[in-house]
Amino acid sequence: MKKKYPKISIIIPSLNQGQFIERTICSILDQSYPNLELIVIDGGSTDNTRQILKHYSKKLTWFSDKDEGQSDALNKGLKKTTGEIISYLNSDDMLLPGSLVKIAGYFNQHKDIYWLTGKCYIIDARERNIHPLIIGYKNFWLKYLRGRLSLEILNYISQPATFWRKYAFQTVGEFNKELNYTMDYDYWLRLIRKYKLGYIDEYLAAFRIHSNSKSGQNYQSIFAENSGVSVRYSNKFISLLHQIHDKLTVYIYRFIRKDL
Repeated sequence: MKKKYPKISIIIPSLNQGQFIERTICSILDQSYPNLELIVIDGGSTDNTRQILKHYSKKLTWFSDKDEGQSDALNKGLKKTTGEIISYLNSDDMLLPGSLVKIAGYFNQHKDIYWLTGKCYIIDARERNIHPLIIGYKNFWLKYLRGRLSLEILNYISQPATFWRKYAFQTVGEFNKELNYTMDYDYWLRLIRKYKLGYIDEYLAAFRIHSNSKSGQNYQSIFAENSGVSVRYSNKFISLLHQIHDKLTVYIYRFIRKDL
């Protein structure tokens, strides 16, 4: 079984997401993947999150203590993982049915690939698909133009649909605790400097945007931090292209995301 189904460790960082976290947990457990480790790192929620976690305590491992933010929670979770393959899923996002088997199969067939990503829907609070233009734009870059240079210009990788081998974590290290929004983008840029990005041309996950989410409230701050991350890894010309792209994207978001 281990050969066909390598152990997958998924971390869920959480803070007061009782409205969505059960759906997130079930999207993972309902896949019945036979070699799964699910770890929830809760930042001391004061809503009903801990009651939900207690209900699923036989199927996952959870901790609830104050932390220094999302990156700190992720790093705590990474240190506890024992799986060969690692990922994290925010407590309001979802994996799509069958995605874990597809991911395991891809890694089994591509021994030279140390991280991979796939396509990702954007959904609202009621799990309706939204923003198809954004999804299509990212999918175009992901399918046809993915690589180190293009990733330095824009972040087309969807975090919920991204997995990596534990060996890659051991070489790249932890998430940057100084970043509040784009710790994933920083991590992708570090990974792609060392390893080729694998790609599954299927939808693996869903990223939720709602009124209380980071992405829903702070998209301008996210793009500003994105540009700062790009500067760390790119030359001046590429960083300038990234900043221009982000500014254009902010204007587009203002137009198509009237709910923000």
